Order: sequence, then C-alpha cells, then structure tokens
Amino acid sequence: MTTPSLTGPSLAGAIRAAMLTADPFAKAMATRTVARNWQAGRLAFVFDEALPDVPARPDAPQLLPPNAMPKRGRGGSERGRIALLHALCHIEFVAIDLALDAAGRFGEAMGRQFVSDWLSVAADEAMHFSLLARRLKTLGSRYGAMPAHDGLWDAARETAHDVAARLAVVPMVLEARGLDVTPVTIERFLAADDERSARILKRILDDEIRHVRFGTSHFESVCQERGESPPTLWKILVERHFRGAIKPPFNDSARRSAGLSCEMMAGVA
Repeated sequence: MTTPSLTGPSLAGAIRAAMLTADPFAKAMATRTVARNWQAGRLAFVFDEALPDVPARPDAPQLLPPNAMPKRGRGGSERGRIALLHALCHIEFVAIDLALDAAGRFGEAMGRQFVSDWLSVAADEAMHFSLLARRLKTLGSRYGAMPAHDGLWDAARETAHDVAARLAVVPMVLEARGLDVTPVTIERFLAADDERSARILKRILDDEIRHVRFGTSHFESVCQERGESPPTLWKILVERHFRGAIKPPFNDSARRSAGLSCEMMAGVA
C-alpha cells in the first residue's frame, strides 16, 4: 500500500462525508472512493472533524424496533427469499457505516494499519450491499421496499468510547454470528434453486471471515498493550456491552479461521 501523504483532504473529513451520505447507492460509491483514495495516498492521516453520532439514512426502508419486525419465513418461497435478501441487504448497508465509524473514530489512536483494515471492510460491505440490492431488483423488488430493524447501530453507540469494546462486539460477535448462520442460509437458497443468491452469500461469507479476523487481531493487540487476557477481557466486554445472547450452534471451522478460539466461546454462549 502507498503510504498516505500528509497533505490533501483529511481522512476524517472524507469518512464523515461518506457517513452523511443518505442515498444508499451514493453511500456505497462514496465509501469505495474513500478506500481507494486512502490506498492511493490521497488522504492525509488527519482527524480534524468529528464523526456523526448517527449516520445519514434514506427515507426507506422504514426502521422498526427488532421486536416489531414482521415474520419473513424461512426462505423457501420466492417471497420469503426476497424478504431474507432484503434483511441481509440492510445489514450490509449499516455495516458500511459501522466500518467507516471504526476507522474514523479509533484510527488516530490505533494507527494506519487499523485504518487500512477497516476501510477495506467498509469497501467490502459497500460491495455486498450493491450485490444484494441488484439481486433484489432482478427479483422484482428493491432495497427499501420492506421495513428493516433499527437495532444495528445500537452497537456503535454502546461502544463509541472504547476500541476494545467496539472490536469485541461488532466484528467478534455480530459479524461472527454471520459465520454461523450464512452456510445454512446458502443451503436454503440452493434448495430453492436460487444459485445466484447463494453465490452472493458465499462471497459474503468468505469476506466476513477476513473481517472477523481483523477484529480478533486488533483486539489481541489492544489486550497486549493493556496487559489483559484476550478471552477474559472479551467475555467481560461482551457481557457489559452486548444486549443479546450468543447462541450455538457455531461454525467452528469458520470461527477458527477468523481467530475465534473455543476458549473465547467457553462460558459466553
């Protein structure tokens, strides 16, 4: 990677602008541009602008509390598959801002490699969103056509004060959960002869393993600096900042590839 210059637009300003872009497709494009400009050395490693507490959101989808979301079925019918793809598309859309926020909020203290890793994650999430949104369109729907739940950004609010908490909850819990459930979802799409959707989800699964590995790697570095045991601190932070439950079954092979050991899971699930 080219070393970022000390001149030119600030990194924080570019990230803030992308997060404050409401249109989903424009946000995805802006995010990939930020990642490219950082890699090319066109953004200064300068954190001169505050990040928004809440990113800009489009008028649709309607955002509901998780417990108010309509049931979407198990993906057997075309209607059920569209609903599932829409839910996944929304997750990827919010994940763009989660990754941007990590790079902009903690990058100054964590350093350039941390920024590079999370901007690459943001670019991946932007690509995942675009793939799923296009797939919805080919199935006669669109992103925003159905409600989506409004609980995903809660993790960012809850962990905005501490990079260890952010890493423990977002990549190491929320994204890791995707490693567990996505293979089953792929099988459901294949059983319905929807190979195109299954291929998209397989691509997302492969990328998410790398994303979780970024999280575990940086978390372990923070623990080393603080003189903490990674499994012990992770359990403490998850119990303190994650409001849901971590439930098996787990995709052990994918979790191991991502650096999540059995020791990490012991006593938390």
